[in-house]
Amino acid sequence: MNRIEHTFAELKHREEKALVGFVTAGDPDPERSFQIVRSMCRAGLDILELGIPFSDPTADGPVIQRSSARALKSKTRLSLIMEMTARLRKETGIPIILFSYYNPILAYGADRFYEEAVASGADGALVVDLPPEESAELIAGWDFARFALIRLIAPTTPQQRMKTIADDAAGFLYLVSKTGVTGSAGLDTSLVGGQVDRLREVTALPICVGFGVSTPEDVAALSRISDGVVIGSAFERLIEENIDSPDLPEMVGDQTRIYKKATKSADADL
Repeated sequence: MNRIEHTFAELKHREEKALVGFVTAGDPDPERSFQIVRSMCRAGLDILELGIPFSDPTADGPVIQRSSARALKSKTRLSLIMEMTARLRKETGIPIILFSYYNPILAYGADRFYEEAVASGADGALVVDLPPEESAELIAGWDFARFALIRLIAPTTPQQRMKTIADDAAGFLYLVSKTGVTGSAGLDTSLVGGQVDRLREVTALPICVGFGVSTPEDVAALSRISDGVVIGSAFERLIEENIDSPDLPEMVGDQTRIYKKATKSADADL
């Protein structure tokens, strides 16, 4: 059983749902980024999505776009993110997912990316703009038991297409809660619940829901209908608004604890 499978099995045993946290690696600079992520892991984060900064993050809203710009300005590159991942792995056993657009991986080299990611202790990758039909070049040599390919399911995806995507995935599925970009407002949990139900009919993989999740109430509501909740823009907004604070890692850790508390039961005391 790999780290992702073990995490979901343990959470099910404890009657909790996964808190999946996204931050852009290298934001606001590589060292402070490491301190922030370490604080999140120590505060109870279940799965880390470590974003690879990209100059044209088309699926992301302004908050994450600006975080990518700051990370690139601080000279964060994929090789440095591999080093950060290896450094984190020495301190935490939680799954680490490398979250990227395809262009940085293609430029780095598909084989090199896989080999170094596995060696660093990463557990999988989510490639935002790479559909199954165009994935063969990247994943031809991947061992999904060692390094999972996390797939996105859009809210407009028909059920048969859901199955096609799920059959080519491992680890868990990331269900996008709504159309639009990350960080956009408005979350209709009743609609999301129907999407989760349709997806469960075609896959046994855990389902985590993201996009538009910003409050503990959002987390608690989505925890009742899914296996996990993904939060990204809310963390990056906190980083941006407190970027010069020496207490920034502790602030992000405190917010992680608040979100994690909301995953622990449908009756979470918020």
